[in-house]
Amino acid sequence: MNLENAQVQMRKGILEFCILHIIARGEVYASDMLSELTEAKMIVVEGTLYPLLTRLKNAGLLEYKWVESKSGPPRKYYTLTETGQSFLKGLTETWDDVVHSTEIVRTKSLVKI
Repeated sequence: MNLENAQVQMRKGILEFCILHIIARGEVYASDMLSELTEAKMIVVEGTLYPLLTRLKNAGLLEYKWVESKSGPPRKYYTLTETGQSFLKGLTETWDDVVHSTEIVRTKSLVKI
């Protein structure tokens, strides 16, 4: 089994969760999301982010507005809808449960890592 592939799959599995948390803080531009995710060592490219944002918008979890830019074309800023906020709350509860359960299993391990 390839460790790098497993690591990539783990990150992909939580990408939507992380993006929703970033947007939950307030209006955000896609390149700012990419910067924050990269800073957090969750390497994401535009070709991954934009389709995910479109899917989340189509699901009614987020919306966007166009804002004129002084240094180029208008920018699309994203915010969560009420449905998106409720969805994120549910994901966060699940995340907390998964982290707790994982720690229980991980700390009972007899194998030294």
